Amino acid sequence: MNQSLTSLADAKAHHEPIAFGHADPVPFVQALHSMVRIRRAEECIAENVATGVIKCPCHLAIGQEAAAVGVAMHLRSTDRAFGAHRSHAHFLAMGGSLDGLFAEVLGRDTGVSRGMGGSMHLAAKEVGFYGSVPIVGASIPIAVGAGLAAQMDKKGDVGVSFFGDGAAEEGSFHESMNLASVMNLPVLFVCENNMFASHLHISLRQPKNVVARYAVAHAMAHATVDGNDIVAVWSALKDAAAAWRAGTGGPFFLEAVTYRWLGHVGHRDDQDVGVARKDDLSDWKGRDPVRRLAESLATVGALSPKELAAMESAISDEVATAWAKALTQPFPDPSALLSRVWAK
Repeated sequence: MNQSLTSLADAKAHHEPIAFGHADPVPFVQALHSMVRIRRAEECIAENVATGVIKCPCHLAIGQEAAAVGVAMHLRSTDRAFGAHRSHAHFLAMGGSLDGLFAEVLGRDTGVSRGMGGSMHLAAKEVGFYGSVPIVGASIPIAVGAGLAAQMDKKGDVGVSFFGDGAAEEGSFHESMNLASVMNLPVLFVCENNMFASHLHISLRQPKNVVARYAVAHAMAHATVDGNDIVAVWSALKDAAAAWRAGTGGPFFLEAVTYRWLGHVGHRDDQDVGVARKDDLSDWKGRDPVRRLAESLATVGALSPKELAAMESAISDEVATAWAKALTQPFPDPSALLSRVWAK
């Protein structure tokens, strides 16, 4: 395999609209809706982190929406997906409650974790999102266990793990990859390679910038794609998804090369854990997955400018309404500090 990301790591490359190829553009109208909704929700969260209304740490994925939505297009509610510390997009892409997310980051009792977990502890089992955790790499082996359960159930489901490139440096990642390969488990490993673990660039942490080289080492089917091209993300999983549903699929490693617009944690785009950001951020914004998809849909006549404007307006109204509602929700009773921790 290619041992370098080549143009995928070049901030000045891949700014053009997306090519649909043999893919039907129509389903990507709804995909764009999901991506815009995720971005508006996270922009709302960022604004309220900045003003201090939100107190919990928030790791935002603005600029990375295509990876979450492109993968979610292949998932169903009976799958078992797990996230990491930056999983608002995964949660929403799979159908998690916007009301529940907003209430959770505000610490309200109607949040998806009853206000006790904050931004990094999200769950929506009813839509197949089983949970996210802040410990790097911790949910990867759990997803492998879910893949084993899916294999035993024989219903064509798949275990899914979303993680960043930094998690590839954890022992649990390699143990999980090995086990999934040896047992041929239906597990999808989704590495959103934004080339930063906290504030350290991948070149300072790994000898190569292609994380999918570990899939090669574990004899696993894999693909490395432009993670800001939702059609590329979706296409890379098409055959693997068909195999999982047929009950014949094994593990697959998807590396989606992307870039977060904001810092590791918080709302600022100029600072990343106290370290000044690189000067290529404006170039990376040129690879905006939302803009590229919107332009492509307009080019093929699947979404007019008027329809796009209406979509964006409706989403903005939905986000504003959900945020206003979340602000009215009650905090947990103080007794919950113990009653929700200790088993009776």
